[in-house]
Amino acid sequence: MRPEIAVLDIQGQYRVYTEFYRADAAEKTIILINGSLATTASFAQTVRNLHPQFNVVLYDQPYSGKSKPHNRNDRPLTKEIEGQILLELIDHFAADQVMSFSWGGACTLLALAHKPRRIEKAVISSFSPVINEPMRDYLERGSYHLSKYERYEVGALVNDTIGKHLPSLFKRFNYRHVSSLDNHEYAQMHFHIHQVLEHDLDNALRSARVIDIPVLFMNGEWDEYTTTEDAQQFSKHVRNSHFSQIQSAGHFLDMEHKAACRDSREALLSFLTPTPREHRVRTSFTLGEHAFAL
Repeated sequence: MRPEIAVLDIQGQYRVYTEFYRADAAEKTIILINGSLATTASFAQTVRNLHPQFNVVLYDQPYSGKSKPHNRNDRPLTKEIEGQILLELIDHFAADQVMSFSWGGACTLLALAHKPRRIEKAVISSFSPVINEPMRDYLERGSYHLSKYERYEVGALVNDTIGKHLPSLFKRFNYRHVSSLDNHEYAQMHFHIHQVLEHDLDNALRSARVIDIPVLFMNGEWDEYTTTEDAQQFSKHVRNSHFSQIQSAGHFLDMEHKAACRDSREALLSFLTPTPREHRVRTSFTLGEHAFAL
């Protein structure tokens, strides 16, 4: 399963590395949005869960992964800019669906508030509108270490908190990745944390009120940082909200063990795959559209 790789120009300002996993029989295309400090590699299991039922698009933010050599990275990006980049990618790949992980949920909600024409459904995983006490403690300690570029302390903190339920092998990979980033990536994460602690989530929540497509919020039963209970508060902001709790799973869901992987896949496919009625409506609309074009 080899992706089609491209580095795309976004409005002449950013260069974004992308991977497109094409499936000849797939009718829908979904874009996956990373969390902070993550790269396309973090979605390896999710791609296996979605492909070949869907075409799958991965990308690295301009400051991370395989995008960063192509960008100046001389100043942090806001979640609003990340949302605009996502909108450009939705248009480029003619995507029908989006799925975010962790803090990628903030820019995804901001993008969805623009009501991109093609997007039919969205999944927001391991994200919450609430900064509870465990999350606040994690962010404040992270902010301290990031401000001093204490890379090894940042790596240990991630594994001891949101990554506590990862298998030991994944923890080693995670630690190696997080503790070996460039200084501008730590500065970017510090900037994001500062925004969040200054109630920047309010912007995403205000924007979310205009979202009218179905949105699935998926959280792990053991995730004390973005809890299922806190995520359910999205029902006050997103009118067509759906919720799924992955049993015996923490923040990283499908990466943690086989049962969580299976349950995550079932939740995703159950939500994203059109029901017979949805398929009939879509087919009817498409045929009508073609008839009009002819």
